[in-house]
Amino acid sequence: MGLNDSRDNLKPEVQAYLERIGYSGPLDGSAAALAELQECHLHTVPYENLDILQRIPLSLEIPELIEKIVNRRRGGYCFELNALFGWLLRELAYPVTDLMSRFWRDEPNPPPKRRHHVLKVKAEDAYYLCDVGVGGIVPRRPIQMVEGLEHPQGDECYRLERDPEYGWMLCELKHGEWSRLYSFTEEPQLAKDFIMATYWCENAPESIFTQNAMVAMRTREGRNTVAGKEFRLFTSEGVRSFIPETEEEYKEALRTYFNIII
Repeated sequence: MGLNDSRDNLKPEVQAYLERIGYSGPLDGSAAALAELQECHLHTVPYENLDILQRIPLSLEIPELIEKIVNRRRGGYCFELNALFGWLLRELAYPVTDLMSRFWRDEPNPPPKRRHHVLKVKAEDAYYLCDVGVGGIVPRRPIQMVEGLEHPQGDECYRLERDPEYGWMLCELKHGEWSRLYSFTEEPQLAKDFIMATYWCENAPESIFTQNAMVAMRTREGRNTVAGKEFRLFTSEGVRSFIPETEEEYKEALRTYFNIII
């Protein structure tokens, strides 16, 4: 059951979270509301690894995530973002299962260890893959967990396939061909199961998260990204890129294009 569209019973932290992502729609437990919640999140909360680069230890505890992402209006990476989004959905009466996934896009075949957190969410007697924790291009709206069902989303298209060894495989249509994005099984994960994975991502010399700044956020016109020092702004008119000349200009660009205040 949903919350019958009432905000009177919501915790202050939940109300603050909804305000953070700019969601003012129904809270009825529907698939449509779930899709709007995810899309609002992707347009307001940036993916970023800036704390990792500053050697600031991450916390996956919900109060600390609320403080960072909701109150201080920062972003995070998958283990932070999907942990907190999963908490929000549970507070809104959606059944949620935490899962671990393995990236295939831009990885060797077979790819390395599982290092991505995703959510299986039930709405209106159907199950959906939800994910607000990827810096690259991924579904902006939930993907119903039905094998072969195509999900056009703007100029993107996704579907889930079954792999005999790796379980569900999220695929994207690129240049007329389907390619693998990431895979996952339905073994439920406990909160403590993500501690080892995030520790590796934060500290391993070979981890991509310890190398350069990675910041990304959807916009209504496209998306904004940072790779190292270079900012890229993707719109319908093309791509504009620039490298701030000073640290102050870099911080100002983070504030302007991602609402991140360092």
